[in-house]
Parts: sequence; C-alpha cells; structure tokens
Amino acid sequence: MGKITVETCHIEGLKVITPTVFGDSRGYFMETYNYNDYKEAGISEVFVQDNQSASRRGVLRGLHFQKEHPQGKLVRAIRGEVFDVAVDLREGSATFGQWFGVLLSEDNKKQFFVPKGFAHGFLVLSDYAEFAYKCTEFYHPNDEGGLMYNDPEIGVEWPIPEDMEIILSDRDQKWSGLSAYIASKQK
Repeated sequence: MGKITVETCHIEGLKVITPTVFGDSRGYFMETYNYNDYKEAGISEVFVQDNQSASRRGVLRGLHFQKEHPQGKLVRAIRGEVFDVAVDLREGSATFGQWFGVLLSEDNKKQFFVPKGFAHGFLVLSDYAEFAYKCTEFYHPNDEGGLMYNDPEIGVEWPIPEDMEIILSDRDQKWSGLSAYIASKQK
C-alpha cells in the first residue's frame, strides 16, 4: 500500500486517502485508483459508475443519499477546492447523525471514501471546481433522498466566508432535517 496513505476519523468507515504523487519539471503522475491498494486499505467495493460535475463558488450540493439503492462513493476535486461532508445515517450506528468534513482540492489531491449509509454533500470554495466520484451503485433518479445542509440538529460547520452567497438547487432547498428523516423511517 505504498502508493496511498489512508486516514480514518471518529466515524467508522470514512477514509481520507492521499495518493503518492510523482512530480518533476514536466508535471506529475499519480494513480487515482488501484483496486489492490484500496482493498489492502479496507475498501474492496466494486465501483460501477463514474460521475463528474462542475460548479462555481458558493454552490452547495447535498446532503444527498439514495434510499433503497445506497451508494458508496470515492470522491475528489480535480480542479479547485471543495469542503466535502458525510453524515452517518446507518441504523444502529454509534455515530448516527454525526458528520465529518474534509477539504479536497486539486493541490492536495486527497480523496474521500464515503461508504453506503451516509448522506453526502460538498461546498465549492474556489471560483470554480470540478468534482469527480466513483459510485458502488447505479444512480436511480426516483430513489433520491436528502437532508438540509444547515440542519442545526446535525450542525455541519461549513467554512462559509462572510462574502459567499450559498447557491442551492431547487431540490436541495426543499430537504428536511434529521428529525424528519428519522420519523419517515419509523413509519
């Protein structure tokens, strides 16, 4: 596993991966994914879909999840800088409702592995960002769920500068908070 460094956090399953970057006067090279290295790091999921998005400063996408077809994700910023967040929604988890965030950028080249059972979102901090992610399950448009990005019960500490206007999609403006999510699961 010499090609990647893996950091864990207080929420079991979340992992921050830093690849080894080989650089010289021509530029750099790095492996963005190697099944054997990731398997050795405890990430043996099979990824079935790759996605990429572009967003401008202040765009906040999330906090999203799939209800019946949950997705594990391996995410990274390939241009710009984002603050990436995962919220634990695994039933019975000791850290249910807790969040973890990490700065991902084209400079630090970090990746964030978010297993199934988490809500996920990110805020674009740079003028422009391109975000790429691998998923363990295909996207099902009728299976979308979400949580309010600013739900006080979750308490994500988004690094929002005073001069930043948050830009949300119509869909992301309509999500409820954690209490409504819990109530919907109990029906």
